Amino acid sequence: MNRLYKTLMVLEVAAALGAGLVGWTVTAQAADAGAPGAPVKPDVTRGQAIATQVCASCHGADGNSAGGAFPKLAGQHAEYIVKQLKDYKTQPGAKEPARKNPIMAGIAGALNDQDMVNVAAYFETQKAKPGYARDKATVPVGQKIYRGGIADRGVPACAACHGATGMGVPVQYPRLSGQWADYTAAQLTAFAQGTRNNSEPMHTIALRLNEAEVKAVADYIAGLH
Repeated sequence: MNRLYKTLMVLEVAAALGAGLVGWTVTAQAADAGAPGAPVKPDVTRGQAIATQVCASCHGADGNSAGGAFPKLAGQHAEYIVKQLKDYKTQPGAKEPARKNPIMAGIAGALNDQDMVNVAAYFETQKAKPGYARDKATVPVGQKIYRGGIADRGVPACAACHGATGMGVPVQYPRLSGQWADYTAAQLTAFAQGTRNNSEPMHTIALRLNEAEVKAVADYIAGLH
């Protein structure tokens, strides 16, 4: 997926979301008027409404995005989604958000804490569509890194945190199983370059992988189930 395609996709998404996001924000704020500030238990129905009106253009109405420009969110741990949404917002005392993305910064900025809990809970309940590895030639390399790491470079096995089948651990580590290879590779690159700055361990690990290894392990992860 080349850079031109991704740029065009972002511009189209920005145009498509503009009016809809403003309208949804007004509705959400009106519905929340007088509500307590602290989040309560998730409201999956409201989460679905947010997903349908705001998130579907990129991530799919059920969290299964159409391609690697945008991650699959279906089946992802709710706590992880909430954390990422918050990381797109500049937190008190910080000069910039931990994750930089103009589109997501605008969307996250329109969500209050309860909205984030609701939409995250909705996506967690959705069934992720399985993915597949595309390059048989690199599967052995990707499998070796995922299962055993690279000891002489201090790269731990991905499975140690994300699980043998990529299901992750709620609260601690995200589900990776079936994620688009292009998206996973892009995030590893962002961790290495510091443009995604919300996990020091992943920054360190990504720095120790070369481009071929990043592509191999990302492709292998796409086929995990």
